[in-house]
Amino acid sequence: MVTTSPRMRALPPGRYRFWGVLRAEWTKIRTVRSTVWCVLATVVAGIGIGILASASEASRWRNGGVIDMVLFDPTSVSLTGLIFGQLAMGVLGVLTMSAEYGSGSIRATLAAIPRRPVVLGAKAVIFGGVALVVSEAVSFAAFFVGQAIMSGSAPTATLSDHVVLRAVIGGGLFLTVLGLFALGLATIIRHTAGSITTFVAILLILPLIDAAFPAKIGWPIARYLPAQIGAGMTSTKSVGNHVSFLPSFPFWHGFALLCAYAIGSLVVGGVLMVRRDP
Repeated sequence: MVTTSPRMRALPPGRYRFWGVLRAEWTKIRTVRSTVWCVLATVVAGIGIGILASASEASRWRNGGVIDMVLFDPTSVSLTGLIFGQLAMGVLGVLTMSAEYGSGSIRATLAAIPRRPVVLGAKAVIFGGVALVVSEAVSFAAFFVGQAIMSGSAPTATLSDHVVLRAVIGGGLFLTVLGLFALGLATIIRHTAGSITTFVAILLILPLIDAAFPAKIGWPIARYLPAQIGAGMTSTKSVGNHVSFLPSFPFWHGFALLCAYAIGSLVVGGVLMVRRDP
């Protein structure tokens, strides 16, 4: 006669521990090549482009106009690369979900774990943890390298200023939450190309469309766009970053709005995930 261990009896049919689901998702995300390439792209773009921007500002600082000097934000300059790093982090967020739909392995996942909100929650937790560590590391590295390059040629910033520290931390938070937003989009759309296209359109195309409208119409809308929220979060100036004169929300207001976008996409994705077949 087959006996059942006390541990097995403790779990009713169809129930499983969330920790086990997290371990499964951690195994998935760390063993696929897309994770390595997306993380590498985030590092190269975030730090590399920040180096180029910092070197450019350092070389032309003395020849800049009065307005440029007044609005100069060394923190934002060194974090310029995050504008491009957000694309790589968004792609990773998309692939975390859409890759399973594309390969069909989502059926095996949901057969093993029928409770779909648990699957989505585990993916969000694991991806969010990886994205936060990578994004904060890139943000701080870009800041320190950028300030070192500009030192002696242009004004620099230090983390002793709480506004500067908040902006650097904000760069990592922005990439992380934006990646979770992309994960939610992928859950809704369930197709890699379509999800990435939608993400890029929201991030890059919408600001271009908004810029075509008159300022009295475009500016109030622009501050709600993720790209402008990110510019405000990584800036120490109230007018946005060093290349943007569009008004931005205060740091915490913008961050809360960005979190609302991410939560909204994940909730809608979770509801659709429950209602339809994989």
